[in-house]
Amino acid sequence: MNKQISYRLDELFVEDVSVSEIADSLRTPFYVYSRSTIKNNFVRFKKSMEGLDGIICYSVKANSNLSVLETIAQLGGGADVVSLGEYQRALRAGIDQKKIVFSGVGKQDFEIAETLKSSLLQYNVESVSELESINKIAVSLNRQAPIALRVNPDIDAGTHENISTGKADNKFGIPITTAKDIYQYASKLEKIKIVGVDVHIGSQISDLNAFRQTFENLAKLINELKNTSIHIENIDIGGGLGIKYADNDAEPDLQKYCTLVRQILGNLNCSIIFEPGRYIVGNSGILVTKVLYKKKSQNKNFLITDAGMNDFSRAALYGATHRLIPISKKNSGETEVYDVVGPVCETTDTFLKNHIIERPEEGDFLAFLDVGAYGAVLSSEYNTRPLVPEIMVFNKRYEMVRSRPSYEEIFDKEFIPDWK
Repeated sequence: MNKQISYRLDELFVEDVSVSEIADSLRTPFYVYSRSTIKNNFVRFKKSMEGLDGIICYSVKANSNLSVLETIAQLGGGADVVSLGEYQRALRAGIDQKKIVFSGVGKQDFEIAETLKSSLLQYNVESVSELESINKIAVSLNRQAPIALRVNPDIDAGTHENISTGKADNKFGIPITTAKDIYQYASKLEKIKIVGVDVHIGSQISDLNAFRQTFENLAKLINELKNTSIHIENIDIGGGLGIKYADNDAEPDLQKYCTLVRQILGNLNCSIIFEPGRYIVGNSGILVTKVLYKKKSQNKNFLITDAGMNDFSRAALYGATHRLIPISKKNSGETEVYDVVGPVCETTDTFLKNHIIERPEEGDFLAFLDVGAYGAVLSSEYNTRPLVPEIMVFNKRYEMVRSRPSYEEIFDKEFIPDWK
């Protein structure tokens, strides 16, 4: 656990707030974030970049809560967005539009038009068709469109196949082998302004060798482009640094990572764009849930919680495993083995299998750790279960930063036509 989420006299605290205090006032399940952890992670990342002309464009998809984005904005960070909605979230939270990068393989015309009117740092372009679409819209608006081509280096980052983005059979980017020709084509388009090159090879990466190979390929491409009079201002190296989810997980060394960037890309007279997401917010969050029932079947013991896969889907999506701890330690020394599952009507609504836990009782509160990234942001109202609330803690205060909608608020978004 990070030091902002720890036990005091057997009670779990987030910063200086007892989690039991929150659970006494708010129905579970709910997320709790440590603002200090987010700040500390950001500052540590920024310090590791010293000596580089760089900018941190936080990956909004990791956790798009406005309070999280406001924390990033206060620290001078930018944003990496993948939709107009995320772009508008970033602006609402106070992030400078000149520090916003628009990524994603499926940008729509209205998204391109709106962001072009407002301004941004660059579009990370993923295909020739998208490049042509951006140019057409820019011509119609009489605006210059700043672009970087996202190149696919065909490198296996050694991560889960569902979050790998840098191999040739992934949908992302333009083959690096054809990038030079496409840059030449882009340079002839009327309203396209080439400003950078972009790459992102996946998430939850611990092997720095994959980054080394990627950066070396980028450096080679940039030098080849210089020889054709195409000047690159920004090198967007994406994100992807992994975090520690289990005690035996390998965690990449941030200092070594940034040293690698300096050694390979630091002398190219370019600004480096970093896009960390999980690394900034992952360990800042917990998901608090209550034990509803203990159930014994022929072969298994099940611990049924009130949190479901609609509230937290990483286990169902990626087979992810998160540590689960009690809000209040009992120190009984008695343990039992359970499959920890949720109430959703799906077999994939399973968080942990054969999990050893201090003997739980119905009504106990538990917490999943390290859920600040890809937690609430992926939640849904499946089974008509209201979206899970989010709380942010800062020092001795805690505030609701997203409320749980009522059933009436859910139903009010739907309409029954009068077919008569």
